[in-house]
Amino acid sequence: MPRHKLTESGIRTLTKPGIYGDGDGLWLRIQKGGSRNWIFIWRRGSERREIGLGGHGAGTAPVSLKLAREKADAIREALARGEDPRPRQPKKELTFAEAMEAVLDLKAQESKNEKHRQQWQMTLREYAKPLHNLSVAKVSVDDVVACLTPHWTERPETADRLRSRIGIVLDYAKARGLRSGDNPAAWKGNLDKLLPRQKKLSRGHHAALDYHDVPAVLAELRSSKSTSARAIEFMVLTAGRSGEVRSAAWEEIDLDKALWTIPATRMKAGVEHRVPLPARAVDILKERAAVRSGALVFEGEREGRPISDTALVKSLAKAAPNKAVTLHGFRSSFRDWAGDMTAYPREVCEAALAHTIQGVEAAYRRKDALEKRRALMANWSSFCAGKKL
Repeated sequence: MPRHKLTESGIRTLTKPGIYGDGDGLWLRIQKGGSRNWIFIWRRGSERREIGLGGHGAGTAPVSLKLAREKADAIREALARGEDPRPRQPKKELTFAEAMEAVLDLKAQESKNEKHRQQWQMTLREYAKPLHNLSVAKVSVDDVVACLTPHWTERPETADRLRSRIGIVLDYAKARGLRSGDNPAAWKGNLDKLLPRQKKLSRGHHAALDYHDVPAVLAELRSSKSTSARAIEFMVLTAGRSGEVRSAAWEEIDLDKALWTIPATRMKAGVEHRVPLPARAVDILKERAAVRSGALVFEGEREGRPISDTALVKSLAKAAPNKAVTLHGFRSSFRDWAGDMTAYPREVCEAALAHTIQGVEAAYRRKDALEKRRALMANWSSFCAGKKL
């Protein structure tokens, strides 16, 4: 196509709105209001593309016919090289919250443990809120310190987990090329110079309530009508784990036989566990059945999702005199009571906790002592109600 069809003198005589070609993609567009703008138009397949080159003859940076042709030549050269001549849009910076959600998605795929997934979500979505709107590329040591400080001494274990998980989000961002340099959440040689050293955390044991205090805590829980209070009471009466109770499904419950059968896929040891239900546990289930709305016994606020571990923790904190007590610690309370206050054999008590028997004994013992455990759990329920055995 011929080029240089326009002239400066000819352009000044143009008044009719429309587009006028100079050749090979360069056009002058005249609007109804009289404004004049240079554009370059080309096609990639069936797609029409356009670039504005600036206004002609007016404004602070008018583009002459000569300059428009120079710009058009630069575009043609780029097209000849197979490049896209359009200005690149600045890359949107990822926020910490966006990187965080990507990490949470990865963790959800890695872990089958719903409780662990919720712990990760709670830590980062709630406690890391001060970082959410920051560019993940620009999160600094000062930002991390400001985020950790409110929790560092008040809830040290949570703060330590928060620091670690913030660090994982920032490592993820670095691996994706979204940030560079050292990790501002690193402890050694970094935050250890800015935050007081915490007391060494004890690992492997959950803070447990003295079994003598269990009846009083359950009485306090019974005064509440909340789902979380009922779930905790049911958990204590069955000596179950919180995750097993929160995800309990009606299809696992046989009220006629007073039996709860937890499938192997939901058990820590990967073995089906039958739980004999004392009378009070059956009553709780009947209460829940009256308001049943789905497949789960203890459904949370979101339809089809179990009540959260956080909701149980909050209810326990209101009812327990010792705020350090944990949900899992009630299993220790039960085991201490069974060892101190009853004459049931060790294997029966361990079976009630779904603990796996090891060694030679495991090779010969094939039954789960269900009826003996039924008597044990009935005694435990009576003790929890404040009755003397």
